[in-house]
Amino acid sequence: MTDTSRTRHSYDLVAESYAAELSDELRGKPLDRALLSVVAEISGDGLVADLGCGPGHVAAHLAANGVRTVGLDLSPRMCATAARATALPFCAADMTALPLRDNTLAGIVCVYSVIHLDATERAQAYAEFARVLRPGGVALIAFHTGDAERAAGDSIILTEWWDQDVELTFRYLDPAAETCALSAAGLEITARLDREPHPGAEHPSRRSYLLVRASSH
Repeated sequence: MTDTSRTRHSYDLVAESYAAELSDELRGKPLDRALLSVVAEISGDGLVADLGCGPGHVAAHLAANGVRTVGLDLSPRMCATAARATALPFCAADMTALPLRDNTLAGIVCVYSVIHLDATERAQAYAEFARVLRPGGVALIAFHTGDAERAAGDSIILTEWWDQDVELTFRYLDPAAETCALSAAGLEITARLDREPHPGAEHPSRRSYLLVRASSH
């Protein structure tokens, strides 16, 4: 089984539990909500894709704020769970090979999903982001950068989650390196935000957010 297949299978196994535990997490994350509002304003009436959408809570938040939204996730069961919880369209897809035409999207939101990809796969994903964004389109990418025991460049492999046997690699990423990778894909950095964890609302890891824009040329 490939790493992609293992990730897909693992999230299929925990989809229902993940949705039950985390679908309301944005309530305790004011900075996430604020940055999603930035994407909503910049994207206007264009289509925004939530890549690695999980149970659809971020897509639902965007839609509730008037954004035309579609969700894509590697896990078909996550997509089915999201579809049951919302009235939005969801599609099972790999972000390194998006089933979207060139220049389709006004915006992309990719929240804590690229952490499952290695450096080569992230480069492929960023190239896909650049391909499907229309000129001037915006992407928000969020990821973990470290915690009390780990720093950027480290990773952990989770083998049990909600009483399910899984095999998931979580990577802690370096914002400077990801900025370079995004730039190499043709995406221009417009803002970076680093923060400490919100106590009691999430895993106690440090986070980084990169807001990038597709070239207007």
